Amino acid sequence: MSLLAKGILKGMAVTAKNFFQSYYRKERLPTVQYPEEKSTITPFTRNFPFLLYDGDDAVDGMRCTACTLCERACPPQCIYIIKDKDEKGKPILRPRIFDIDTSVCMSCQLCVEVCPYEAIRMDSAFELSNENRFEGLLINRGDLLKSNDYYHALNPVEARETDDRIAAKNALAEAKKKARQKKTRLAAAKAKRPPSRLKKSPPAREKPPQPEKSE
Repeated sequence: MSLLAKGILKGMAVTAKNFFQSYYRKERLPTVQYPEEKSTITPFTRNFPFLLYDGDDAVDGMRCTACTLCERACPPQCIYIIKDKDEKGKPILRPRIFDIDTSVCMSCQLCVEVCPYEAIRMDSAFELSNENRFEGLLINRGDLLKSNDYYHALNPVEARETDDRIAAKNALAEAKKKARQKKTRLAAAKAKRPPSRLKKSPPAREKPPQPEKSE
C-alpha cells in the first residue's frame, strides 16, 4: 500500500471516530442549544475592551489617565477620548468621554498592549447584539468601567500578575520619591548652615637673598 493511501485511510478513520463519538460523548457534541445552553468560555477568550478601576468609586478609581495612546494605536480608529477638566478648566488625568465603537472594533488587543497604566483589558462578553447597529453598539465610559474584582473573576492568573506589576511599579516610584525628598532636605539644610570661619594663615616670610659664593 502506498504512503498516500495510508494517509487517506488514517484520515478517514479519525473522521469516522469523531463522527460516531459525537452521538454519545458530550465534549464531541457539535451543537449547543443556545441560549438555554452556553459554551464554556476560557480565560483567554477576548472580545471587546473594558476599562478597569480600583476601589468602590468607578470615576475616582479609574486607572485610565486619558493619555490617548490606545486611541492612536487603534487600527480601525474605534476609540474616542476627551480628557476631563476641573471647575477652573485645568485638565484632570482621567477621561470625561471614553467611547468604543464595537461595530468597528476588530478585537486586536493593541489598546491593551500599549497602555502603560494597566487600565484597559479585553472582556469575554459576546452577547452584545442590538437592534440599533450604530448608537446601540457605541459603548460609553459608564458601561466600559469594570472593577478589579470583575477582572479577577474573569481571568484570575492575569489579574494577579497585573496587580503584582502595579505594586512593584508603585513601590519603585515611592522609593524614588523618598530619595528626592531626602536629597531636597539635605540641600536645604546645607544652604541654611552658616559659612565656616577659617583662620587666615599669616603671610609667608620672604627669605633674605643669600650672598653669592666667590670661587
